[in-house]
Amino acid sequence: MRLQGKRAIVTGGASGFGAGIARAFAAAGARVAIADLNGPAAEALAHEIGGGAIAVATDVSRGDSVAAMASSAITAFGGVDILVNNAGIGHVPQALEDLPEESFDRILAVNAKSVYLTARALVPGMKKAGRGAILNIASTGGVSPRPRLTWYNASKGWMITATRAMAVELAPFGVRVNALNPVAGETPLLATFMGEDTPEIRAKFLASIPLGRFSTPQDMGAAALFLCSDEASMITGVALEVDGGRCI
Repeated sequence: MRLQGKRAIVTGGASGFGAGIARAFAAAGARVAIADLNGPAAEALAHEIGGGAIAVATDVSRGDSVAAMASSAITAFGGVDILVNNAGIGHVPQALEDLPEESFDRILAVNAKSVYLTARALVPGMKKAGRGAILNIASTGGVSPRPRLTWYNASKGWMITATRAMAVELAPFGVRVNALNPVAGETPLLATFMGEDTPEIRAKFLASIPLGRFSTPQDMGAAALFLCSDEASMITGVALEVDGGRCI
């Protein structure tokens, strides 16, 4: 029960890596707010998890929606100790000049602006409490980019830099900020990254991962649990690869 008594928000928490993190946190004793654009899926997971978990339908790219999410969690739990910025989107592989402007804007809004919006809503409370843990789910693409996913890679590189800058600024207030860099995993985004889900394309992806498998929600849950627990009280500003060796 490494998170006993802790109160957490996981954005994009209804599926994929977010659901793995939410389940791990709840199993470790935390109360979890599952924030997701898909409200019914968030409700279903909150019901499955139990233990006081709540669901909050949220569009992380909108300030009013993020403010309402924060208010709901604070009202339900009395405060928030842990924030996981997991919500994210990608784009199908394509030449960098071919991505439509509206797609670029949406990627930056969900993958980058959301980190600003959640910080604006929740950091003041963490500062006042003198403690807190923020975890940003970035990507191996932010440190070892591959062609044709340029703007997704760039958004995750932004997230890693934001993590380090936030860590330095918030350290005097007792707030730690870290990131995780997963490799592609069995999540709803996998088909988007591959462009087409075929055995041949999967084999090509897996060939770039020394351990020979994708990241799983359980992998992410275990890493997130450590970084957000008091066991990692001396760790801040780190972007930890959970990638089976892909970035070596």
